[in-house]
Amino acid sequence: MSENLRYAITGMSCVNCAARIEKELNATAGIVRASVNFAMEELSVEYDGTVIKPPALEETVKRLGYGIKPHSAASADDLNKSLIAQRNWFVLSLALSLPIMLTMAMHSNVAVGWINLVLATLVQFSAGLTFYRGSWYALKSKSANMDVLVALGTSAAYFYSLFAFLSGSHEGVFFEASAMLIAFIRLGKYLEARARGKASEALKKLLKLQADKARLVADGVEREVAASAVKVGDVVLVRPGETIPVDGELLEGRSLVDESMVTGESMPVEKRAGDAVVGATINQSGTITIRATRIGEETLLSQIVRLVQEAQADKAPIQRFADRVSAVFVPVVVTIAIFTFLGWFLFTPLGFLFAFKLAIAVVVIACPCAMGLATPTAIMVGSGVGLANGILIKRGSVLEQISRVQTLLLDKTGTITVGSPTLSSLVAVKGVDESRLLECLAAAESQSNHPLAKAIVDGAAKRGIAYGNVTEYEERGGFGVSCLYNGMHLLAGNSRLMSEEKVSTTHLVEQADRLARAGKSLVWIAAERKLVGLAALGDPIKENSARAIYDLKLMGISCTMITGDHSAVAAAIATQAGIGKFEAEVLPERKQKVVQEYRQRGVVVGMVGDGINDAPALAQADVGIAIGGGADVAKETGDIVLIRDDLMDVVRAVKLGRATLAKIKQNLFWALFYNILGIPIAAGALYYKYGITLRPELAGLAMALSSVSVVTNSLLLKRVKL
Repeated sequence: MSENLRYAITGMSCVNCAARIEKELNATAGIVRASVNFAMEELSVEYDGTVIKPPALEETVKRLGYGIKPHSAASADDLNKSLIAQRNWFVLSLALSLPIMLTMAMHSNVAVGWINLVLATLVQFSAGLTFYRGSWYALKSKSANMDVLVALGTSAAYFYSLFAFLSGSHEGVFFEASAMLIAFIRLGKYLEARARGKASEALKKLLKLQADKARLVADGVEREVAASAVKVGDVVLVRPGETIPVDGELLEGRSLVDESMVTGESMPVEKRAGDAVVGATINQSGTITIRATRIGEETLLSQIVRLVQEAQADKAPIQRFADRVSAVFVPVVVTIAIFTFLGWFLFTPLGFLFAFKLAIAVVVIACPCAMGLATPTAIMVGSGVGLANGILIKRGSVLEQISRVQTLLLDKTGTITVGSPTLSSLVAVKGVDESRLLECLAAAESQSNHPLAKAIVDGAAKRGIAYGNVTEYEERGGFGVSCLYNGMHLLAGNSRLMSEEKVSTTHLVEQADRLARAGKSLVWIAAERKLVGLAALGDPIKENSARAIYDLKLMGISCTMITGDHSAVAAAIATQAGIGKFEAEVLPERKQKVVQEYRQRGVVVGMVGDGINDAPALAQADVGIAIGGGADVAKETGDIVLIRDDLMDVVRAVKLGRATLAKIKQNLFWALFYNILGIPIAAGALYYKYGITLRPELAGLAMALSSVSVVTNSLLLKRVKL
C-alpha cells in the first residue's frame, strides 16, 4: 500500500533543479510518484513503504545537493530566516560591489586595482559560492541549471580580469562585471522570495487562525490547556472575542460566530444549542460551551489547509510545455554563447575582449527561472483567491480545465433548488378561513416524520399559526394521516386517501391540476369527511440560481439540468431557473453515463452536484464541482468544493479559472519573449546598426528582474473581481 509525504526543499535555483529531483526520485525503486513544485519549494512523494523508507528517500535528495525536511517541520520562521538570508547576501554583495563600480575607470591605478581584486574575490567566493555549489551537484548528476549559467558567466569575468590584472594588462580588467552580476542576481533572488511569500499569503493566514489555547471544563472546573491537548468529547468554554479551538457541537449559550474563514461571508452567523461550530472561527458575542467532535488533522481548517497545499503542488497541463523547454534550455544557451564568441572573435576586427564580454552577457541573460515560475505561481495565487471566496480548489490543474468548460450539467435537488420542501401556497374551499385551515393541517401533521409534514409544521410556525394537541392519531403509509382535533375528525394526505374515505375533491380539481403542472406536491385536508382545502409544497429554487445560470450563459457555457424527479417538476424548475434543456427521471447511476455521453461527443463538461450523492458523475466529469461542502470538504468527490450553498460560486470559479489561465499564458509569453529578445541583444545583434551592446552585469540584472516580473504578474490575480 502506497503512502504520501510532503517535504520542504531548499537550494533549488531554477526549474531544472526541480526536474533533477523528480527524475532521480521517479527512477528510484519504491517511489510511485514524485512531484516538485519549484515555486513553493515543495516535494510531494507517493511511495511504497515496504520497498523504501523516508530516510533513504531524503538521502537521495541530499545526495543531489539540496536540503530537505518534512513539511510540517518547515515553519514560517524558516521561511522568514530564508528571506532574511537572501536580503543579507544581497546587501553584502552590493556593499562590496559598489566601490568597484565607482572606481572602474581607475583600474590603471595599482592600489585601486588591488582593492577591487580583494573586493571582487570576497563577492565571488561568499555571495557567489552558492552558484558553484549548485553547479557542482548539477554537473555531477549530468544535468545543468541556472547555477551553471551564473557560475560560468561570473567565473569567466572574474578569472579573466584576475589574469589580466596580474599580467599587468589593465585594459582587460572588469571586476565590476562579476561582482555586480552576483549582486544583481542576489537582488533578484531576494525580490523573488518576497513575491513568492506574498503568493502563498492566503495559506499562511489560514494557519495563523489556529487557536493555541483552549479553556477545558471538567467537573465544573475551568483550566487552560494547549489546544492540541483537547480530545474528542471534551467540553470547552469559549468567551466573546476568542477563537473556537476545535470543531464541535454547541451545548450551552448563544452567540454570533464569524465564519468568514470558511465561507468567505463577512456577516457573522447566529449559533444556538445543537448547532455545529468550526474550529478557528471567532466567537463574537456570547459565552458558549461546546463539545469537541473533531480535533487535530480532522478539523475543517486542517482539511482545507491540506487540500490547498495539495492543489498548489499539482501541475497544470500547460506546465509540461515549460518543463520541455527548460530541459534543453541551458545546453542551448551555452552553445549560443560559444557561437557568439567565435563569430565576433573570428569574423570581426573587434578583438577577444569584445567577443568575450558578449558571450558572458549571453550566458547570464538567459533565464529558465521565469518559465519555471510562470505556471505554479499563478496557480498558487489563484487557489488562494478561491480560498478567500469559499471556493476550495482540490487540484491546481483544474483552474486551467474549468476555463475550457463548454457544458455544465447541474443536479436539481440541493444544487439549483434549496433541497427540502417548503409550504408555498394554501387553497381553501369557499367559506373556509385560511388561517384556520393551516392550523388544522399543522395539527394533523404535527406527529408525522414525513418531509412534507415537517414542511407544513415549519410553514405554520413561520406564519405565526399556533395549534393544539391531537388525539386518535393514525398514520397510513403511502396515504396520509387521520386524527381528532378539538373533537373534529381530520384527514390530511394525498388524493388516494381522499378517494378511500369517499371525500369529493371536485371543488378544487382545476387549482390542483395547475399546481401539479407547476411541479408542486399536494396535501389535501378534509374535516368530517368534507374537503376544506389543499396545501401545495415545493422545493423552491435558490435565491441566486437563475442569476447564476444567466451569467454562465453569458460566459458561453450551456447548462443542462439532470434530476431523478418527474418531468412536470423538472420542467417547472427549469423554466424558473432559465435552463432550456433538462433530463428528468434519471437514476443516480444514469447520471454518470450522461456525463460520459457528453465527453464522448468531444464536449468539455463540468458536473455540479452533491459531493457525496453525485460522486460517480463528479468523478467522471472533466471538472467535478461539489456544492455546499460544509464541514466535510475532504470527503467530497470533485475537483472543486464550494463551501457555500450558492450557485453563484460556480460562476466565480469559472471566472477565477479563466483569469488564472490568462495569467499563466501572459507569464509564459513574457518568459519566452524575454529570452527570444534578450539573447540576440546580448549576442550583439544591435551593435552594427545602433552601436548597442549589453554589459554582463546589466544582463544579469535583466535576468534577475524577469523572474520577479513573472511572480509580480501572478500576484495581480488578487485584484480579479469575482
